[in-house]
Formats: sequence, structure tokens, C-alpha cells
Amino acid sequence: MRLLDRPSRPARPFPRLRGRARPSPGGRPRPVRELLLIAALFGVYKLGRLLSSGRVAEAFGNARRVWDLERALELPSETGVQHGLLHSDLLVHAANTYYAAVHFPAMAAFLLWIYLRRPGHYRWVRRIVVALTGAGLVLHLVVPLAPPRMLTATGMIDTGARYGPAVYGAPQTDTMANQYAAMPSLHIGWAAVIALGLVAASRTRWRWLWILHPVATTMVVVATANHYWLDGVVALALLAVATAFLRPPRELCRPGDPGAGTGAGQGAG
Repeated sequence: MRLLDRPSRPARPFPRLRGRARPSPGGRPRPVRELLLIAALFGVYKLGRLLSSGRVAEAFGNARRVWDLERALELPSETGVQHGLLHSDLLVHAANTYYAAVHFPAMAAFLLWIYLRRPGHYRWVRRIVVALTGAGLVLHLVVPLAPPRMLTATGMIDTGARYGPAVYGAPQTDTMANQYAAMPSLHIGWAAVIALGLVAASRTRWRWLWILHPVATTMVVVATANHYWLDGVVALALLAVATAFLRPPRELCRPGDPGAGTGAGQGAG
């Protein structure tokens, strides 16, 4: 058959559409989407904390039980930690300032850095933050807890109110924060996430020094009478569960990194 005699194929009305390529694990998410996601998470968290306020009697009952449990477990006394802090006016002001000024700015700066410099790790960290904060909100709703600065049995004082700078007003009139949401301590939990993310994403041999951030945060929140030891223990336990199920993508892991290895949750970046 000659070439001109071959029947022509019918023209397709539309070209075949190819599926959109999936973004690589190291791709940077869209900034507007991420800002909206983080803003929505923060709004839901603040709203949930406010909705859980008002259960004052239950919060103080839980506080007494937590205090008694810590004594039964023979944990170090938070009162002794605070007494050590009160020997120095400079340390008291430094601790109060750290508690008031580091929590949110440190997390914001960390997320911005890891988004710009380590976008592959950012996806993993973002999921960890969402999981930890969501679990913390559930516990705040289920287990209202008055901090040690409110519990007379601890013998502790509110260092922020006494020496400044103060973060909270009177609990009866404070409409910006739920002061009966001590467990878990997201100050400690977020500080641990920052250390975990920087250790995993950094390449310097000095990266392990970031562990000092959650250590310092723990001492600050305890010494200022804003949290019990068990508040930090619960926060770290929730973080451990989150990292067990939400591992970084395999190609981002180096031997010895946190989250390295195989598991059902690996690759959830």
C-alpha cells in the first residue's frame, strides 16, 4: 500500500493530559499555604485553650493529685529549684524574660529557617508540630491543671507577677490565655521539637548543643512555677510517639540522625 493510500487516524479533540508530577520530598511548599496552615493551627489552639477554661475546681483538684504523685515518685522538688533561682535578682529577671519572650519567637524563627534552608526537613517538622500541638490541646481539654504558682501546697510564688516581666493577668479576668492548661508543657515540647529539627537538619558537629534549649526551657518553666516536672514528661512522651510514627523521608536521613531507620511511618514528609 502506498503511503498516500493509508487511512488517516482521526484527530483527537484534546491532547492527552499528563498527570501532574508529585513534588519531591525536598521541594519547598508554597509559602502562602504554609502561612495559612500555621495561622489556622494557632487559631484553633488558642480557641481550644479558651474553651477549656472555667473548670477551676477540677484544675486545682488535678494539681493536688499531680503534686502528690510527684512526691510519691520522689521527684526533685520544684520548690527547691525556685529557691535556687530566687538567690539572684538577675537570674529571676532572666528566667521570667526567657519564659515570656522565647517560646513563640523561637518556634517562628526555627520554622522560617528550616523552611528556607531545609525544605525537605520542614515538611517533617511541620507534621511533628501539628501532631504535638493537637495532642497537647486534647489533654488541655480533658485534664485542666492549675500551675504550681497557683497551688498553695507547693510553697512557690509567681515570679512573673512578683518580679516581672509578667505574662499573665489575673486568671479571673484573663481572656487571652487559659491559665489552667499546664499539662502538657508546650514550652518544653516545642523547645524539644526545635532541638530535634536542628540536630537532624544541621551538618555541624556542634549541632548537639541545641539540646541545651529544651534543658534550659525545662529549668525555666519549673523555676518560675509555671509547670510541674510531669508536665514536661508528658510533653516529651507525646513527642516521642509523634516521631515514632512520623519519620523523616529516608533520603534526608544520615546514619545516627534522630528518626533515621526504617519504620511504618518513614517517608511521611
